[in-house]
Amino acid sequence: MASTRGRVSKGFVSFLWALAGVLLIAIMWELTKILGTLIDLPFNTSDQAMPHIWTMFSAFTMPEVRGSETTVFQAVLSAATYSLMLALGGFVIGVSVGLLLAIIMQRFLFFERGLLPFVIASQTVPLIALAPLIVGIGNQISFGPIQWSTTYSVMFIAAYLAFFPLSIGALRGLQAPSATSLELMRSYAATNNKVLWKLRFPASIPYLVPALKVSAAAAVVGTVVAEISTGVRGGIGRLMVEYARETTAQPAKVYVAVFGAIMLGLVVTAAITAIDVLLTRNLPKKGLA
Repeated sequence: MASTRGRVSKGFVSFLWALAGVLLIAIMWELTKILGTLIDLPFNTSDQAMPHIWTMFSAFTMPEVRGSETTVFQAVLSAATYSLMLALGGFVIGVSVGLLLAIIMQRFLFFERGLLPFVIASQTVPLIALAPLIVGIGNQISFGPIQWSTTYSVMFIAAYLAFFPLSIGALRGLQAPSATSLELMRSYAATNNKVLWKLRFPASIPYLVPALKVSAAAAVVGTVVAEISTGVRGGIGRLMVEYARETTAQPAKVYVAVFGAIMLGLVVTAAITAIDVLLTRNLPKKGLA
């Protein structure tokens, strides 16, 4: 209980520091605009390119379209929720695949030597170039009455980015137990499955949680980029593109969509942090990532 309170207290301090960082960014933004009026900067600091902070926040309550009762904030919230569902699907798939690969590579050394280079090389493929290819191939796939849709392609791309951090972090965690601990399990005649569940998985938690955070953030990034690249409507990525077309008349609207994408990533990371507190509440504080 005391350990949990300590974590909550530490998290609150971290939140205050994060809030201070946001305020610092806002101050630097406004100072840059002021500086742009005094000297010639190499980038545009006009209200159209860099709206004032208060202008951005006032855009939250603007009607999304003229005469509509739906505000920009409501539209962004709806789009972010839709993207969250897609990111969650991609995250679950990516984590499952990454964890399975990590278990296989830990269990069989020749698989680690053969698969790990390809796992690493998979992340060098440009995502923007990969998205249309996945959509084109996916549109030709069907499972009986179920036809592959662009939504599945978005989740696939999110999973593609999410599996890598988890597979690497899980592999490192599964290999973390000391030789003494492994020898003790062998002295008990423990099977490989028992060693995996009773020793390797508990020892890998300090490595799994940071990997889950990175995978969650990667799934959100993959979802947003995939929505932009594939043109899937309803998500925050597509909304950013639509609002970007209105920058001439309402430049602040696109920043509301950007804030929505940022909050989407923060919500996912906060959820993983809550899981971290739950899983590691009984572990000693020393050695936690």
